[in-house]
Amino acid sequence: MTPKQAIAFVKANGVILESARGPVPNLAEAIVGEPVRGSWWSHPRANEILVATRAVRAFADMLVCRLIEGKVTYVHRRLWPALVRLADRIPPERLAALREVHTATGRHEILATPFPAWVPEDVQRTAAGLPDAEALALLNMVPGIRSAATRRRGRRQKPDGEAMAGC
Repeated sequence: MTPKQAIAFVKANGVILESARGPVPNLAEAIVGEPVRGSWWSHPRANEILVATRAVRAFADMLVCRLIEGKVTYVHRRLWPALVRLADRIPPERLAALREVHTATGRHEILATPFPAWVPEDVQRTAAGLPDAEALALLNMVPGIRSAATRRRGRRQKPDGEAMAGC
C-alpha cells in the first residue's frame, strides 16, 4: 500500500486505528493484508507500515488522537464537526491532537494539543450548526465511537432517572 492509498483508506473509513486491534480496522493490517502478530515493527513489511503511517500522520486533513480505547486513532476531517459537536460526551484526553517530534538527541516525543485548540474555525462553525442527532448518526456509523459519544461523561442515568456516578 502506498502512502496515498493509506490516506485514501482512512478517508474511506473515516476512523481507523493505527495498529491496535479494536472495533474499527487498523492501518497496519490493511497494509499487510493479514493480522499482525506482536509488534508491527518486527513484521517483514515494517518499513512499508512506517512510511504509510507517517504519511497519514502528516496529512493535513487527519486528526491523530487516542479516540478509540485510548489507542492511536486516525480521524478524517469529514468527521471532525461531529466530534466537536459531541465533545462534551467524549473524554477530553481522547480528543487531543497528537504529533510525533524528533528531539535533538534523536528521541521521539509525542506532543499533544488539547481539544479544542487544534480545531479549525470552519470546523467549529460547521459543528455549531450540526444537530446533535446528525452528529450522533455520523459517529454511530463508526464502531467504538458510539458508546463514547452517546453517553455523557461523568454521570449516566439509571433507567429510573437517578444519576449514577463514575460512568
